[in-house]
Amino acid sequence: MTDTVLVTGGSGFIASHLVAQLLDAGYAVRASVRDLSRTDKVDPLRTLAAGRRGTLEVFEADLLDDGAFTAAMAGCTRVFHVASPFLMPEQIKDGRRDVLDPATIGTRNVLDAVNATPSVERLVLTSTVGAIFGDYVDVLAMKDKTLREEYVNETSTLENNPYHYAKTQAELLAWEAARAQDRWSLVCINPGLVLGPSISGPSDSGSLFLMNELMSGYFFYGAPDFSFTVADVRDVAAAHVRAAETDDAHGRYIVARPEMLSFLEMARIIRSRHRRRVLIPRHPVPDAAVRVLGPRFGLTPDYIAKHLGIRFAVDNSRSVAELGIAYRPAEETILDHFDGWLAGRSRRRERASARA
Repeated sequence: MTDTVLVTGGSGFIASHLVAQLLDAGYAVRASVRDLSRTDKVDPLRTLAAGRRGTLEVFEADLLDDGAFTAAMAGCTRVFHVASPFLMPEQIKDGRRDVLDPATIGTRNVLDAVNATPSVERLVLTSTVGAIFGDYVDVLAMKDKTLREEYVNETSTLENNPYHYAKTQAELLAWEAARAQDRWSLVCINPGLVLGPSISGPSDSGSLFLMNELMSGYFFYGAPDFSFTVADVRDVAAAHVRAAETDDAHGRYIVARPEMLSFLEMARIIRSRHRRRVLIPRHPVPDAAVRVLGPRFGLTPDYIAKHLGIRFAVDNSRSVAELGIAYRPAEETILDHFDGWLAGRSRRRERASARA
């Protein structure tokens, strides 16, 4: 490949894997970061280019700045807009500042640059299954109680589930812009909870935050019956590449395993290899106890009612048939995620010891 492509937010959890796969395929990759002086973000990204077929340039671009992506996008044929904060509810202090503005203003700035760059033929947008549903109970009202691409989240608000609301609004902006012209095409990737090994160092990604709670002993007393649509970060990155390369790719693609995984199932997978990890939960917490104690841990009664004990099927057939995604086993994803977490914690301890 000789095409030049742009990946926004290149140092992020998903984006760094995407950059690596594009480099392996021989692309000339441009990656944007918010601050070039952040060596902890930039150095691991530049290291990815060593020994790979493609080339890498790193640009500074802030999502909230008008015209920030103009220079980085010049001459690109494909643009991957990945940059957007993914935060769990307990990480969000101000919904508009923390997730809505970066998602919508950032997407608008990328769209403006795409419209102003004649070489761009396709925009691949990183969305989420949260742009399809707001709460788990929403999926139970879908056909066959199955998550499908044709639905749009209409229940989330800035006050209730601001991350899902922000990503929904960003995706709607992108589809509106795509329909208003006929030069470039839009494909959306809608992954579930993205897990797997990190190759870009520490991240604020909500998926990593959630799993850190599981692996650090937050649930050592027992696991509540919450389940998640799960996708391996390497499969998510591959879906982005296929969406850019497949001429007939169109619309939205759910990227997630067909079955959900609960906290307890993830814990059991980790225990299959790490039997002495005493902080990994062994038992479930009764639903009645979660309803009583949940508010003490930041879970509202409304959230509990709309998520606890609810599971549904995931229709990922389009990603398999049209993008050719062969999903990794859940065990591989969870164990690689845990091993990466252990390695990262060891490195942090070494650095702290060296400073002392």
